Amino acid sequence: FEGLAPTREAAIAGFESGEIEIGSCHDYAAVGSLAGIYTASMPVFVVEDRAVGGGGAGGVSAPRGYCNFYEGKEPRRLNYGCYDEGVHQRLLHVNQVLAPVVGEAIRRVGGVPLRSLIARALRMGDEVHSRNAAASLLFERELYPAFLEMVEGDRAGVTETAGHLAENDYFFLRLSMAAAKVTADSIVGLEGSTVVSAMAFSCRGFAIRVAGLGTEWFTGPPPLHEGRLFAGHTEDEITWMGGESPITETIGLGGFAQACALSLQEYQGGSPEVMIARNLEMYDVTVGENPNYRIPLFGFRGTPTGIDIRKVLDTGILPVMDVGLAGRDGGQIGAGVIRAPRECFEAAATAFAARYGGDAL
Repeated sequence: FEGLAPTREAAIAGFESGEIEIGSCHDYAAVGSLAGIYTASMPVFVVEDRAVGGGGAGGVSAPRGYCNFYEGKEPRRLNYGCYDEGVHQRLLHVNQVLAPVVGEAIRRVGGVPLRSLIARALRMGDEVHSRNAAASLLFERELYPAFLEMVEGDRAGVTETAGHLAENDYFFLRLSMAAAKVTADSIVGLEGSTVVSAMAFSCRGFAIRVAGLGTEWFTGPPPLHEGRLFAGHTEDEITWMGGESPITETIGLGGFAQACALSLQEYQGGSPEVMIARNLEMYDVTVGENPNYRIPLFGFRGTPTGIDIRKVLDTGILPVMDVGLAGRDGGQIGAGVIRAPRECFEAAATAFAARYGGDAL
């Protein structure tokens, strides 16, 4: 995509030799959905925590998280491990049409407050990981005044962009992930804390970070999943899952707000009773309830927030996450639920005891 290699084989050789540098999204304050690929020319959203620092205006800059654009509802997407001419053209469309229009609209409205938008979306049936229909429409609504101002100068671009936002229920997904990232990063390095500050996984394994242990990752085996496959697909087609999207659950959204989005049973399987029970379990492994994000079905109780490695090990309850499932030929073939493996928490607890003393846990 960037022209750094003429063929797939040349690209792989460049990675292996170190000629083409790659790194973890988390190390760059970014989050990647599933395959999680960012390259140098891709436009990104910038999400700031303006409660900290000066929001970029004088004094200390606000902490930031970054995310790229949702490519569209075509199952074959870069974030699902696909790269062909169709994917290439859609990425160019993001660069050349969508990003310039959305960027200009955001600047015209002075930025979009995400916390209040997410809170409202939870009351409208989203959990902002596997369901973002309400949040996507609320985000588009914030931009409409700017679109109306811009349409005279770029009718085709604004019309295309507004249509893209309107038809893609998952447009907001990556924004929720970036908001979660900048939130979770605020506790990294918090001395003595046993609260999880990040979760991520791949087809090779699952990993967590713990606030009081800095940026070290503690790994375990790949998570077990349960879910629902799209029509025409079978279990043996599932080849990988992964990405940084569990940062959403890290701050009490996604699987930790499943009871907000009971319609997900049609998309990823399960039943309302199971989803409610899963959500209630998460209160037993977290340190508190989020005063900003509330679950109507639970009498507007705050979402369970702050996964504590001690509570996970004491109760045996493993954190739950909503995820998409990818097929062996690339593309999304289903959706479901995973649980973080216990081994990650055991490894983190061992490291915590070594650093802070055996009685620290």
